[in-house]
Amino acid sequence: MYCPDPFAETRPEILRALIQRYPLATLVSMGGNGLEANHIPLYLAPGVEPVLQGHIARVNPLWRETTLDNEVLVIFQGPQHYISPSWYATKAETGKVVPTWNYAVVHAHGQLQVRDDADWVRQQMVALTAQQEKDFTLPWQVEDAPQDFTERLIGQVVGIEIPISRWMGKWKVSQNQPVCNRDSVVAHLEQQKQPDSEAMAGYVLTSRKNGKKDHSG
Repeated sequence: MYCPDPFAETRPEILRALIQRYPLATLVSMGGNGLEANHIPLYLAPGVEPVLQGHIARVNPLWRETTLDNEVLVIFQGPQHYISPSWYATKAETGKVVPTWNYAVVHAHGQLQVRDDADWVRQQMVALTAQQEKDFTLPWQVEDAPQDFTERLIGQVVGIEIPISRWMGKWKVSQNQPVCNRDSVVAHLEQQKQPDSEAMAGYVLTSRKNGKKDHSG
């Protein structure tokens, strides 16, 4: 991934936060038909060394075709938003502004390992479900469904695990703009009143307050 230094994010705690908030990943691998992309929610297991865990349908060829000889690339997409040049305060001064796109992403690399074990898959499902349900008033748990029903479904999937060998983030959130433009971008994003615009406003605002790249939320 091309990533100029001002946009580079390498702090593990910041990368972890984005993955946990936006766990639906694009997993890119080399398969029998060339490059393949699968969209899979992945759980970032707690621990010093980052490890991604998930499960896929047993009929998905990913777990049979990916070998330990090839790394996979896992992409987590955080908030993103189009930035209009009319939002920049300097537009009225110089007119030297153009459209751009703000976004925050994490790229993780590692070797895919298969976990064809029903107990492992159940534990992974429980962990991911708990992460996603934790803010609900009445969080659903895997145990809420009949056991014979969940066991039958678990038999139809295969667990996968990806120990991360290297990862990096790219936070392109208007750090290359003067303070007046960052402030005006935040104001216009907040006026959009959409989930993505509000999330991006938070990223830009936090970057503005800290004087450096950062995450929000």
